[in-house]
Amino acid sequence: MADSSAVFIGESFVGEGGEAAHVNVVLGHRAGPVGTAWATALATPSAGHTPFVAVLQPGIPVRPLTLFVNKAAIASDEHATLTWGAAQAGVAAGVADAVADGIVTTRVAADFVLIAAVWVNPAARNADLVYTNNRSATKSALLAAVNSQPDLDTVEAARHQPFNPYYRAP
Repeated sequence: MADSSAVFIGESFVGEGGEAAHVNVVLGHRAGPVGTAWATALATPSAGHTPFVAVLQPGIPVRPLTLFVNKAAIASDEHATLTWGAAQAGVAAGVADAVADGIVTTRVAADFVLIAAVWVNPAARNADLVYTNNRSATKSALLAAVNSQPDLDTVEAARHQPFNPYYRAP
């Protein structure tokens, strides 16, 4: 897994309603394409989207260094607080959980960087649920990434009944 050209991509959706978490992760070596994308994204914020380094506590960034990228443009002060507060803390804790549980090895945590694209619904209100769901979704997305999940058989089996929380195909 420590190959500098390796790129691991994962996705997870946890929860329901406004507090549901949808997290996409891209994990790769800091000297490879993910490292380049990480630095570029950090240096080029856009209106409503301000990538930042996820921290467990002020001054203690999680390892692997994680760039939090909000997928939903900040819609209000409350949405900003939930995104930069509860969701960010959840992502940082989920990354730390993945390292503590051996999903991401300590060697990878030292040499790789992570981009976490995170959806926080502007309708979210419960900070504790936002935190819990993002923590779980981040760890699950990393587990999927390092295990190349879902496998192609699972994708093939699901292709005739696509659905998500916002739409179910007939």
